[in-house]
Amino acid sequence: MSAGIDAAGWSRWPAPAKLNLFLRITGRRADGYHALQTVFRLLDWGDEVRLRPRADGLVRRIGPGADGVAEADDLLVRAAKLLQDDAKCAQGVDIGIEKRIPMGGGLGGGSSDAATVLVALDRLWGLGLPRDRLEALGLALGADVPVFVRGRNAWAEGVGERLTPVALPPAWYVLAHPGVHAATAVLFQAPDLTRNAVPATIGGFLSGTVLDNAFEPVLRRREPAVEALFAVLAGIGAPRLTGSGSACFVEFADRDSAERALASLPPGIHAWLAGGADRSPLLDAVDRYNEGASPSG
Repeated sequence: MSAGIDAAGWSRWPAPAKLNLFLRITGRRADGYHALQTVFRLLDWGDEVRLRPRADGLVRRIGPGADGVAEADDLLVRAAKLLQDDAKCAQGVDIGIEKRIPMGGGLGGGSSDAATVLVALDRLWGLGLPRDRLEALGLALGADVPVFVRGRNAWAEGVGERLTPVALPPAWYVLAHPGVHAATAVLFQAPDLTRNAVPATIGGFLSGTVLDNAFEPVLRRREPAVEALFAVLAGIGAPRLTGSGSACFVEFADRDSAERALASLPPGIHAWLAGGADRSPLLDAVDRYNEGASPSG
């Protein structure tokens, strides 16, 4: 049995969630996609992906995946097959997942899961591909996948794939989910969505300029549950939407403040705590695996 792999052949790898600290749409590109600006903040909390290499080349999902997602459409499976095809790898893999990140919440769960498969299988299959090649494969799966492959907080532009590292101060977050799914494609078509915002700058953001999320007013007008959640969270701070929603967050400078705020919320609110990460837990897991320890710590 190799170090970091259990007796049944499984290893466990983190797939951290993210927040968009702001999100602007500054125009439409020639290819029809919207031009975005955002800052990705990685968190110390998320899903857990389980991987067990196999010698017969098959890629199989073991156990349930995300609700309602067929195995062939699952980003976990698609990521493994894409890496397998690109690297001409004869090995296969069994894939399992413990889902914690809500679907349709703007927390990056599917994208992070796919990135974890790419990064972890690169190690487990002994491929040793350059990180930029893994990022390119990730972009073929989704615009948010590359930031999870890179594993660092980033200022992002384009469709979210042009990444510039940013140093963010320590922070803790109260996260909350209203129990409704936000359909990104539908929101992008909303007539009241601002698509021509003045471009922001990294310097302005880092100096404290307050930047908004283009989807927030649109979703709050359309989803009473989101508007109600904002009203509750306003009692503990300044709530913001992440991504295209529907999850919201309030930022705090330290854990104690965040814990007190979380404890003060009324019953029935689906809320929890997460810390901001300077470096993805996935990169830490890769380091542990390289050192012969379990990637799950």
